Amino acid sequence: MTVIDKETWPRRGHYEFFAPMSNPFYSLTFPVDVTTLKSYTKRNKLSFYYSLVYLVTKAMDQVEAFRYKCRGEEIVLHDCLVPSFTDLKPGSELFHITTLEAGEDIADFCRRAGEASRAQTKFIDNGPWPGDQLIYFTCQPWFPITSLTNERDLNPEDSVPRVAWGKYEEKDGRLMLSMSLELNHRLVDGVHVGQFYQRLNALMEALG
Repeated sequence: MTVIDKETWPRRGHYEFFAPMSNPFYSLTFPVDVTTLKSYTKRNKLSFYYSLVYLVTKAMDQVEAFRYKCRGEEIVLHDCLVPSFTDLKPGSELFHITTLEAGEDIADFCRRAGEASRAQTKFIDNGPWPGDQLIYFTCQPWFPITSLTNERDLNPEDSVPRVAWGKYEEKDGRLMLSMSLELNHRLVDGVHVGQFYQRLNALMEALG
């Protein structure tokens, strides 16, 4: 983790513009082609959900803006982010939240995520990481979504990305799902979302 020198930080002016706002958050939803990912997970007998959590985490890690965090008067830059995701045990309607490092291998992450989720006995486990190092994930696999807003306290320093998606659907021979992001405009702009989108697509296509 690095503490940013705001005096020389190129984003200083943008940060100071959004910093006084009591609600600097914005959300947006966009379609994602998951055809290649679905084929890959089926071929390798991996969880589609855990695999997408892993790839989103890796794509966000590759865009520096997603790793900036507000800490009082300081801005810090994490080396990497940690996924914290909702999950359901078989036969249960009550979700729980599991947190673990992504690591460097998609199959290994899927294995560890499944083991951690099945073994978890409490509602939430954020692990040893600072809260602002996390990415919050949720999924609504029962229906497609057009947008989604998470509950939150309106703390303007909240720098944790919220990521959600719904049920994928076939359109013109491709599997598409809508992905929703909630972000803090102090730190992340639309151009950074575009960079994330490009990197996520590249990571998925590399699985083909």
